[in-house]
Amino acid sequence: MENFPILAIMTLFVCAFIVSLVGRRNVVVRNVVVTIAVTVPLVMMLCLIPTVFIDGETIVYWLGNWAPEADWTIGICLEVDALSLFFGLIVTVAVFVSGLYSFTYMNHDDSLVNYYTLFLMLSGSVLGLVLSGDLFNIFVMIEIMTFTAVALTAFRNTYEGALEGAFKYLAVGSLGSTCVLLGVAMLYSQLHTLNLAQVSALLSSQGTNPVTIAAFAFLFIGFGSKAFLFPFQPLAADAHAVAPASISLMISGVLTKCGVYGIIRLVYVLYQNYDQPIVQYLVTGFGAISMFVCVTMAFNQHNFKRLLAFHSISQVGYVITAVGLGSILGVGAGLYHAMNHTIFKGLLFLTAGAVQHQTGSLDLNRLGGLGKRMPKTCLLFLIGAASISGLPPFNGFASKWMIYQAAFLHGVTTSNFYFIFICVVALITSVLTLASFIKVAQSVFFGQLPEEYKDVKEVPLTMRLPMWVLAILCILTGLFPDFIQEKLLTPAVNAVFNVVGYIDAAMGTGYAAASGVTAAGIEGIAVTGTWSPTSWLMLLFCITCAVAIVFLLASPDDKQKGTPVSSADETVQPLDAKYEPFFSGEEAVYSQVGGSDLFWGFKHSWRRYFHFMHDWHSGIVNDYALYGAVAIAFVLLFCIVLL
Repeated sequence: MENFPILAIMTLFVCAFIVSLVGRRNVVVRNVVVTIAVTVPLVMMLCLIPTVFIDGETIVYWLGNWAPEADWTIGICLEVDALSLFFGLIVTVAVFVSGLYSFTYMNHDDSLVNYYTLFLMLSGSVLGLVLSGDLFNIFVMIEIMTFTAVALTAFRNTYEGALEGAFKYLAVGSLGSTCVLLGVAMLYSQLHTLNLAQVSALLSSQGTNPVTIAAFAFLFIGFGSKAFLFPFQPLAADAHAVAPASISLMISGVLTKCGVYGIIRLVYVLYQNYDQPIVQYLVTGFGAISMFVCVTMAFNQHNFKRLLAFHSISQVGYVITAVGLGSILGVGAGLYHAMNHTIFKGLLFLTAGAVQHQTGSLDLNRLGGLGKRMPKTCLLFLIGAASISGLPPFNGFASKWMIYQAAFLHGVTTSNFYFIFICVVALITSVLTLASFIKVAQSVFFGQLPEEYKDVKEVPLTMRLPMWVLAILCILTGLFPDFIQEKLLTPAVNAVFNVVGYIDAAMGTGYAAASGVTAAGIEGIAVTGTWSPTSWLMLLFCITCAVAIVFLLASPDDKQKGTPVSSADETVQPLDAKYEPFFSGEEAVYSQVGGSDLFWGFKHSWRRYFHFMHDWHSGIVNDYALYGAVAIAFVLLFCIVLL
């Protein structure tokens, strides 16, 4: 059992090598190897549940059998506690579903040997990252993850924007990797070790200094860029949009979670500064800004997958916001939503891939009425849309409710209105998410079917089965939140706060106490009211207040200023009286509401904000790199001055 972590990682890397050797000569062998590669790690992670989640053990595997001696460490270790296993399960489920979906979805592409080789290397690097107990090994896995993801983004190089999207992803990925490397190097220069457990113990016993604080800033930005937080999200959205749908699932559902995992380890285990208000402001601030900015940017998208990409980053903002609260409930809510996001966003990207596979288009202005021709895909999309929008009884509602509760309670207990405001921002974002997916449903699946798609058929069963797996998980994880909290969240949250157990598992019993680490575990997560009618009424009231704020913050009517009334991208002309509703005597003429026009009123009211965002996103990589450099400078100065 203790060998399962390394075997799971090596299975993916070894199978990638085997596919590259034999895949060109025998397609059947290639598919069998890929099936084994995506199944075996999932089975191994499931087998670790009794040991890690139920018995509470932490599995430590030293590569080369080089265990720590005295006060120094040789070699690299894998350390799997409940937090690592929680993310390991997320990774392996997503890899399994994406791999099965690829068999049919990618069968019309060339060079599939290269695709599956890169896909398995990407999967192995992500799993290796979340199971690693060594900082430099995490950096190596990040590098493999970044470059394989870039290659897979550009895999369909004839697709418009594929090469550009890959280059942009490479730019932001390199910026993040460089920050991680700088942070690792600074910590090593001060502590002379790369082991996560030993770094945590030494930081507790020796305290921080300007160098280790700067290392914290660089690591936070590095992991934040891997989670695609603001201001890195525009470049990442292009990668989501142009990559194959199976890879979009991996980027959105898995790669972003690596950034989340890194921030949790950084704040709760390495530096243990989660209870400092300055750190809470920093983390929740980045999360809340990413949450709101990206959901508003999704409104102006005309590409199905690009819209989903911005929503993906917005939902990761929810996770980071909850984790940044520094509370037990906040961490539990963040982990719950991280799991749910992988499930429902994976489902949505696969439905977008199904639409593209059958129609050859992702343009919301060209699609429409596909619910008549693809009813099963339409149903699956609606399940995913309801989940991400936070509608009961789906999983997004349960985890978002926990986030609202965590932010509100933290604001009340600390008497800090900032966290109450964060709760309102989360509610506004949820309302806008629902509105956006109403737009997508109208643009893609409802309305009139264009003539060019009259012969479109449903996708094959082999593509629908992976989507049904995710759809069923959306329902089950929403209907039984108490079970999820007891069996999955409580052990994972306990591992987050049990720094003593994490250190002693790797370095030996008593090492944490000798270093002055006194953090203890917890017994459970106090969550109430998920299915209470009173709680639903309170939630409805809060949403109403959030909607009111949206309208109150809208731009004033320009009519009084003598300027044209315009939306984000067009001027509205006065209507002829003959087109007024219920005007008798005119022949009824069909007019399909375009996806970009469905919420014209909202975009008009917020036109100044949308104009600003339009100007801010120049599309030039150098500008985005400059934004990233400014973010690094801001976080570095913020941490050095205030921490």
